[in-house]
Amino acid sequence: MSIHLVGGGSSEHGDAAPYGAFVREAAARAEARGTAAPPRIAVIVVRDGDGVEHADRLVSELTHAGVVDAVVTPLVEGIPAPLGLLAEVDGILIGGGLTPAYLQSLAGIFDEIRGCVADGIPYLGFSAGAMIAPDHALIGGWRIGGIPVCAEETSEELDEVTIAEGIGLIDVTVDVHTAQWGTLSRLVAATAAGLTEGGVAIDESTTLIVSDDGFEVVGAGNVWRVSPSDHRVLVDILAS
Repeated sequence: MSIHLVGGGSSEHGDAAPYGAFVREAAARAEARGTAAPPRIAVIVVRDGDGVEHADRLVSELTHAGVVDAVVTPLVEGIPAPLGLLAEVDGILIGGGLTPAYLQSLAGIFDEIRGCVADGIPYLGFSAGAMIAPDHALIGGWRIGGIPVCAEETSEELDEVTIAEGIGLIDVTVDVHTAQWGTLSRLVAATAAGLTEGGVAIDESTTLIVSDDGFEVVGAGNVWRVSPSDHRVLVDILAS
């Protein structure tokens, strides 16, 4: 199964492309379990007051791609996720919001998430859910050494660009809302400063799908690859 990383945004016209492969993989997982029911997908969001609304929007996006049985868990920022949320699910969707809050609330179930993915359950990270998926997660910040590298509005309430231990599903750092928020410069600067060994920056309404067979880019935008090279940082666009 695959890791699906969505760069945020919403589909105004019900475009199923960013979620289609994830729903199909979850349906295949449900079929392999021997059930005729729709795939059971855990939808976990960590928000400050609007968790149900955000979860409903994510479920709506999923249903454009197929019939699902969404099991929604809205968590308040600062509250740890309880164990057992992922029992008998066919897919895992981690939503968006304040990335450091997701890291704090979900750290206690990182082992559980990794175990599910290792067992063949597909993972979809939307915005913050994509940023915390790697081994080394870029969780926010807008300055490096006090020097601005992106807009303060994209800081995730952190000052210095911060790399933390993520879930550990992939080995490249991820940034999101790239073209829309101008966050490519943050990943470039973090790479140049040696905070991370490069990574990918994903536009809104765009999904990077990572599997044992390689990667695929689907959706309306681009996925930008940032790589260190000697004393330079190289940027190119991933093409499926």
